[in-house]
Amino acid sequence: MRGQTDWGLGRYEQIAGQLLPAARVLVEHAAPRPHERVLDLGCGTGNAALLTAERGAHVTGVDPDRRLLDVAERNAALRQLPATFIVGEADFLPLADACTDVVLSVFGVIFSPSAPAAAAEISRVTAPSGRVVMSAWIPEGALSQVMRARGEAITAAIGASPAAAQFAWHSEDDLETLFAPYGFSVTVQQQSIAFTAPSATDFIDGELRDHPMWVLARAVLEPRGELDSVRDRALSILQAANESPDAFRVTSNYALVTLTRGAA
Repeated sequence: MRGQTDWGLGRYEQIAGQLLPAARVLVEHAAPRPHERVLDLGCGTGNAALLTAERGAHVTGVDPDRRLLDVAERNAALRQLPATFIVGEADFLPLADACTDVVLSVFGVIFSPSAPAAAAEISRVTAPSGRVVMSAWIPEGALSQVMRARGEAITAAIGASPAAAQFAWHSEDDLETLFAPYGFSVTVQQQSIAFTAPSATDFIDGELRDHPMWVLARAVLEPRGELDSVRDRALSILQAANESPDAFRVTSNYALVTLTRGAA
């Protein structure tokens, strides 16, 4: 579900806090009803799962990282919310056929190494009249540029071939092609989320400390003496895109994807 990145690295809890507004948008859009069976796919520390449990739905969170699931379980216990969390991958879900009415994924399934396998599994576990609501980054803007700069630096440092193009989870046409064989219709809306910090420097240094992808980048680039140049490049991109006159703010656009089939 999350490719080759170890999402237990760093402090993903901090990153999850940044993404909570998107989880709220997704859950509001999906509108899970009491007693519906809901799957939070790539649940991480449980943002969408716990918002859904507050609505009285029966929630299962699935993620490949056990540490993040432990955090989700503690969060559920602290809030006295019933939810089940299990280890699993999007392309091989440890769940029965047609076991869920609503599938949610907040920037989770987009990291699956195999979009066709993930689509097949999502279809398999979704009830005939079920619905799927996902969020996917739109590859534009400052943070997307930073991600590309980081990825290119890692690829060059280890002498790897450029990574193959990822599936365009934000593209309505590509999603139609992927999910139409399973009877789903697709709608895509654009949403946005703002990332803030006291300064661009504070933001990038927090990412270097907390974000699993940046922790991985540090492990690769720092021993080679190449981390500072990548950090400086990222900082330059962020400063140029800063929307705040006295602090730091950048806005990223994402696709809110809804898949439906049958009578919802």
